[in-house]
Amino acid sequence: MAHVVIGGGTGFIGRRLAKLLVAEGYEVTTVSRMPGPKHISWHELEKEGLPGGTTAVVNLAGQNVLDPTRRWTPGFKQNVWNSRVNTTAACARAIERATVKPAAFVNISGVSHYAPGPVRHTEASPVAEYDFMSRLCVAWERAATLSDNSICRVVRVRSGVVLGREGGMVRSLIVPFWCGLGGPVGDGRHDLPWVHADDLCALIRFAIERPDVSGVLNGVAPALATNADFTAAFAAALVRPALLPMPIFALNLIFAQERAVLLTNGAKVVPERVLEHGFTYRYPDLPSACKEVAHLF
Repeated sequence: MAHVVIGGGTGFIGRRLAKLLVAEGYEVTTVSRMPGPKHISWHELEKEGLPGGTTAVVNLAGQNVLDPTRRWTPGFKQNVWNSRVNTTAACARAIERATVKPAAFVNISGVSHYAPGPVRHTEASPVAEYDFMSRLCVAWERAATLSDNSICRVVRVRSGVVLGREGGMVRSLIVPFWCGLGGPVGDGRHDLPWVHADDLCALIRFAIERPDVSGVLNGVAPALATNADFTAAFAAALVRPALLPMPIFALNLIFAQERAVLLTNGAKVVPERVLEHGFTYRYPDLPSACKEVAHLF
């Protein structure tokens, strides 16, 4: 039986991925701070290594950057950094120490590698360290580097904003939009790379199962969209107006500009290699994705 170890398996995407894999006959072990059956701690991973029979490792761990209850202090920034970079490095070390190596290591990072602007970014586009989030993404991916490329296949998925009812942006927006208080961020013209949670989980499974897939994959939907496009599609799915724009200065005050950029700016990102490998999206456009997530309960 295939056995997948999921770092951060108790989070928004991790829970959904674990459910998908178990339904497909996989054995799943979660690495997290939360105790439970089929769970191990990060300390246990460091001390004892991967569970026997591990065939793939996926790392989804990371502190919620946009937690509105947390101020953007140096300490919180360090938590955001460590929760991604250090956990990825721990997975890489466990893979290198394993007597029997897993076949695949799938690490999930973000699209902040790519600078905003008119250029369409594919997986082959150069990346730059131009702000905190881009530096984080570069270090995050670097931590997934193994000492020898032949140890196992490494896939780096750069995820856009993930749309799913139980977490992320949708969970934060559903109540104000339901009450008719939603609207675009600023003028809404900035790009919003996005992907439905089901498609991201399916892409991770695809990366695990396809021996010909390695390197960078842009984990975004094929349909380019702006924040205004999302606002219109989400409001239409809820059958609600969305006429109250959120001023950018307000988001900068709430989150601090260094992390508010995740909501106020974005790049044009396309999944060129994902499509070349033949991956099929269940929700390739915003109307279909928003229709699936737009329910209050």
